[in-house]
Amino acid sequence: MTKARLGFALSFFSLAFLPTLTAQTTARLTVDTATKTADVSPTLYGLMTEEINYSYDGGLYAEMIRNRGFNNGDWQRLAHWSVLTHGNSVAEMTADKDNGPSKALPYSLQVKVSAASDGNEAGVANDGYWGMAVRPSTTYTGSFYAKVNGVGDAHVKLVANDTGMTVAEAKVPVQDGDWKQYTYTMKSTAMAREGSANHFEITFAHPGTVSLQLVSLFPPTYHDRLNGNRPDLMEKLAAMHPSFLRLPGGNYLEGDHINERFNWKETIGPLVDRPMHRSPWGYLSTDGLGLLEFLEWCEDLKIDPVLAVYAGYSLQGEHVVGKELEPFVQDALDEIEYVTGDVNTKWGAVRAKDGHPEPFKLHYIEIGNEDQFDKAKTYDERYTAFEKAIRAKYPQYKLIATTRVSKGSPDAIDDHYYQTPEEFYALVHHYDTMDRNGPKIFVGEWATRTGSPTPDFGAALGDAAWMTSMERNSDLIVMASYAPLFTNVNPGGMQWETDLIGYDAARSYGSPSYWAQVLFAAHLGNEVVKSGAEGVNPRFFWSATVSTDKKILHLKLVNGSDEPQALTLDLNGIKTGSAAMTSLHAASRWATNSIEKPHTIEPIVSRINVSGKEWKHSVGAYTIEVLDVPLQ
Repeated sequence: MTKARLGFALSFFSLAFLPTLTAQTTARLTVDTATKTADVSPTLYGLMTEEINYSYDGGLYAEMIRNRGFNNGDWQRLAHWSVLTHGNSVAEMTADKDNGPSKALPYSLQVKVSAASDGNEAGVANDGYWGMAVRPSTTYTGSFYAKVNGVGDAHVKLVANDTGMTVAEAKVPVQDGDWKQYTYTMKSTAMAREGSANHFEITFAHPGTVSLQLVSLFPPTYHDRLNGNRPDLMEKLAAMHPSFLRLPGGNYLEGDHINERFNWKETIGPLVDRPMHRSPWGYLSTDGLGLLEFLEWCEDLKIDPVLAVYAGYSLQGEHVVGKELEPFVQDALDEIEYVTGDVNTKWGAVRAKDGHPEPFKLHYIEIGNEDQFDKAKTYDERYTAFEKAIRAKYPQYKLIATTRVSKGSPDAIDDHYYQTPEEFYALVHHYDTMDRNGPKIFVGEWATRTGSPTPDFGAALGDAAWMTSMERNSDLIVMASYAPLFTNVNPGGMQWETDLIGYDAARSYGSPSYWAQVLFAAHLGNEVVKSGAEGVNPRFFWSATVSTDKKILHLKLVNGSDEPQALTLDLNGIKTGSAAMTSLHAASRWATNSIEKPHTIEPIVSRINVSGKEWKHSVGAYTIEVLDVPLQ
């Protein structure tokens, strides 16, 4: 190339690429750590769940037996149970609709054993929620109600599907006679293979009949709670550093019909007195995870409940107004008393009888769920009825309306967002100029919906961008919770995509969006400080909060572009030396984690040099970073 042509080429290069080079060299992010713009809500990040995607039964709630109450919610009453005969034994099973141990469970499974002997037993088997998790040298606890005539003692087992080997077993002495509860424990062998390809058997060695109800089996639970939750899933929730749990959550509160709502009074007390009910997502809820268990879940994670009370509207349009609403208002008052009343109150005494004398903490009560879908437009009337009654008896609690109201004075409004990454990018300034004199905001359900069954990295980028907005506006946004929280990844286990945490009977994993949640909640200060950027790409987002007690700037940087973002960081009040950096990155926005590859995308912790007030930094393409910079 001649010098003339080389000069021309250089000139052309300079002109053609000047905007890009200028953007790269002048992009600047400025943070004034001495100027507070808002207080960070101490309750900003929390949890929201509901019975969807087998989130409770077959998920968080640790019960291993599926359809333990022999009422599958449809014609197939004995689904997931099968008759079992060993050797030359003979038996049959039938559904008995008129024989059960309680008013709540007036039916049962009847097993008629025609022929059986020691070593040739007959009974029934249960296949669990897509299998049953077994781990070696692990103790399992169980129980069942039985009405017995002649069959002899019960033999309970966990059996490997592929080999037929018994991996845990126990003999349970039973007595002929009327209904009685029996309990047992069994320990898996040291050689038991870890996995979910196992089933449960209960068999008998003598001819006769036995009726069974509420057949139950639990692995070890979180904090060893009786009737408790899966440890692996609870540990993942604890790692999210939540401050609250919105319970019982979403559409599960309303039900498709009024008689299918979350009727809290039918979810407390002994399991045998809980009649179960159909969830709006098409399957039966055992209500083993009832109101008290929700509250104990909060207690285990040291968080507050956000109590949602049924407000007279169900998903198929059924609603209650006028005098007919009064019993539902009273039911909400009773529920609040169950949660917060001392043992001298009617419902506080019931809670004490249920095993928890101490009242639970409560600050927020939500009235209904997504009442903007009420086509009859009755929410104003219904909300004001609940507000008047609750404020009269419990003026100390803050009330959340599920949509804007023209009557009443809610303390917060529940906004819901289900968006694509680009839609969330466009929403990041939605709350920046909103009036601060009205109700606060509770973003009670939100998620970036790309990826299945759990979010891909593009969704994590959209989530992170949205969280920078919520942090920046956390004087207005007092609480936020991603939804849905859980999904069972087995075929038929999911009704809604995308979901934060995936699992099967034996394993669980966090999605990229889960890790974004963990990062943002774990690195959050108590003050929002002044910040601004210029020259950055349109998919670059940030937030800056300060922990005044620890003297740390938490600077969150989100690059949703497929190109790196070079920055000059202009941060006043910082110490030179080094800062902690936690990053979440993927080569593609479609990259993700799965049940088979749970660790593809996880946070990486490192340190970077801080050379002074101004220093150069580059945020990689498709990257979420948190810089924890020490302050002077």
